[in-house]
Amino acid sequence: MCGIFGLIVKPNSSYPSISLKRNLENIAIFSESRGKDSSGMAVRNQFSNKIDVIKGDVPIRDLIKSTVFQTVISGNLKHQEKGDGFTAFGHARLVTNGTQLNEVNNQPVLKDDVIVIHNGIIVNVEELWQLNDDLNRTYSIDTEIIPALIRKQLNSTTDLVEACNKTFAQLEGTWSLAIMFHDLDQFVLATNNGSLYYITDNANFITFASEGYFLERLKQTSEFAAFGASLDVRQLTSNKGLVIEMDDLKIHHFESPVNDSSIQLSKVRSLKLEKHLIDNEKNKREVVIDPAVFINRSKEAHLFGLLENNAQAISKLRRCSKCLLPQTFPFIQFDSSGICNYCNNYKPQDKVQPIENLKALVDPYRRKNGKPDCIVPFSGGRDSTYSLHLIKKELGLNPIAFTYDWGMVTDLARRNIARVCGKLGVENIIVSADIHWKRENIRKNVAAWLRNPSLGMIPLFMAGDKFFFYYTNKLKKQTGIDLNIWGINNLENTDFKVGFAGLPPKFDKERIYSLSFINQMKLFAYIGSNVIKSPGYLNQSIFDSLGSFASRYISPKKDYYHLFDYYRWDEKEINDLILNEYNWEKAIDSDSTWRIGDGTASFYNYIYYTVTGFSEFDTFRSNQIREGMISRDEALELIYKENFPRYETLRWYLEIIGLDFADVIRVVNKIPKLYST
Repeated sequence: MCGIFGLIVKPNSSYPSISLKRNLENIAIFSESRGKDSSGMAVRNQFSNKIDVIKGDVPIRDLIKSTVFQTVISGNLKHQEKGDGFTAFGHARLVTNGTQLNEVNNQPVLKDDVIVIHNGIIVNVEELWQLNDDLNRTYSIDTEIIPALIRKQLNSTTDLVEACNKTFAQLEGTWSLAIMFHDLDQFVLATNNGSLYYITDNANFITFASEGYFLERLKQTSEFAAFGASLDVRQLTSNKGLVIEMDDLKIHHFESPVNDSSIQLSKVRSLKLEKHLIDNEKNKREVVIDPAVFINRSKEAHLFGLLENNAQAISKLRRCSKCLLPQTFPFIQFDSSGICNYCNNYKPQDKVQPIENLKALVDPYRRKNGKPDCIVPFSGGRDSTYSLHLIKKELGLNPIAFTYDWGMVTDLARRNIARVCGKLGVENIIVSADIHWKRENIRKNVAAWLRNPSLGMIPLFMAGDKFFFYYTNKLKKQTGIDLNIWGINNLENTDFKVGFAGLPPKFDKERIYSLSFINQMKLFAYIGSNVIKSPGYLNQSIFDSLGSFASRYISPKKDYYHLFDYYRWDEKEINDLILNEYNWEKAIDSDSTWRIGDGTASFYNYIYYTVTGFSEFDTFRSNQIREGMISRDEALELIYKENFPRYETLRWYLEIIGLDFADVIRVVNKIPKLYST
């Protein structure tokens, strides 16, 4: 879930030191889009038999500006000019397991004389530590298990590939790795999902990165001319690896977990290690990562008890006799039979086209050379998971899964992304926003909302995630891939969100995110009136919110298909697949597989349910009833469970945006209800 990069130069190569330095800095900065929470680099000094490791809770561009980095690099390049080789590799981190404020959790990870940089998540890390109880665990980060297992294998074999493959065979999740050793004159690159690219002339240098686009950009810089700009960018495809001999840059290819290569260890005198830490004084607030670890409900009964669940009063609401929508639903009307206007105007999705039609549509995009030919926006939710599975297995395309992390993607979603991409061998490109800035935007907007709660302004909390559309279009240009297939499910239509802003339902809209120009203007007018009432909305997030609006409603959508226009959505089929084939993980505070990968949903659904007596679950289940997928009685039973307040995720959400749980919940509970309690 991060960016890894590096540069290895053969001894006695004649590259100008200034070109080496600038190329390393360029590929580092290009990789920053993968993560800005922390960074680290390892530099091998062959002359002084030393490895310098520099890391800290700062973005990579700040790290390379530091005095310690400039000193270390300059010293190494002086020796390179005298004939020594040059090796430096690094990491731009998006925090998953282990806070970035503890330096041992930042990468490179150093253990047992093995230095590892890892992009991905190992989802079975706890089980591996238990199975290998002879190993000593020191850190929280999942990556630590990798060098520990590799050293364990190296202690019983002289074959480097065998040691790596026996390690890789135990890992579940995603991993793209760069590995260097204190005592070996060899370097390993390996991946199980293809998120690793490199350029080499097979004689003098190799440079690598998590995305091919970063290397293409590198080739366009003037500094790269020293290497030869005509060189091709190559992908290290899923379950493939390289062993690089650092003395002569000979490259050995191997496949994992198949041990069809034997590469003997190339011993050198063990190198000394020197660590340099960079501390970010502006980033001292602890970021809680996982509610499963952070929350202890039994110890927080005083907070859990603040949550309202007015199920009995809500059960007395008049509801549509066909679906579940209550009398508090915006613009709802009931006919003489008690059936609502949403049911009477609903158009069943009985026009789902055969999957063969989609196969015919995507066939012109199919690439014969094995390169990726489709972008699949991948949030880590159940529908995007199922879509990625079908696109790979049923359509036979070679997709890239694209994830936009806007600050509310939970660790649960990240782990599920790793499970799926690792098993499918699918490259996962992540664009990471400035997480701290995005969360600060959310905090300011929620704080402004709390001063004047208005149901129609709640979508502003989620505005930041709509850049998914913008970055998908940007990725298409970067990769040269035109085709993108989305797993958007029309059953998730939530007209009530803009309904509370005064916009009546449009029953004939083409897509669930469609909004006519007139309604766009009405929405802006509504937002403007609320900004006047609560000026706190006039904050740094305005341009972010406007950009999100344009990305969702205005930006063009070309070469664009919805999978579920050609494949009937079936909840049981989807749940069976994700839970059984991919060992998908559910949230600790909900048995549902829907809306569990984004921390925001638990908060806004608590508001809607507490104030209005319904939530997204009511609208979703109502659409299922209309489609004949479930009975009304089944739906009523489901929403009773699904609308139960999700304490752990609510607590996590308010913690990471910096608002007091008790204060926020008390304000929400005081909002006048649209029903009698």
